[in-house]
Amino acid sequence: MEDKLKYLSPEWRDEAYRRLSAELDPEKMNYATTSLVSVYHNCPDGKERYFFVSCVDGAIGDVSVGEGEPPEAEFSISGDYDVFAKMSRGELGAQAALMSGKLKLKGNMVKALKLSSLADRLNRVIATIPTQF
Repeated sequence: MEDKLKYLSPEWRDEAYRRLSAELDPEKMNYATTSLVSVYHNCPDGKERYFFVSCVDGAIGDVSVGEGEPPEAEFSISGDYDVFAKMSRGELGAQAALMSGKLKLKGNMVKALKLSSLADRLNRVIATIPTQF
């Protein structure tokens, strides 16, 4: 059995980057250039955390995690840690979480809806990481 990586840890980030880069080529990412930061409220340790991903012409660029102020991004999604954990386990889709009000989006809503399938692709890959939540 694989060891589980702590969610949003540097080791988890490294594995997320490795898997996203290996499994999502530019064609699967519709050659999109965008960036997204997920801001996690109510983390188990009481801190606020973020998960940032950027794509340039469909290639995964930067993937980072951290505490406090997140990097600037084209889109910002914020919500409770538990909602993001469900998405990362593949139990909840990004669009369903947004439409039900469990997540809040800042950015161009029309473009976000066009890119929602890409967010789900990212989440499907992330769901394959053995993770300790």
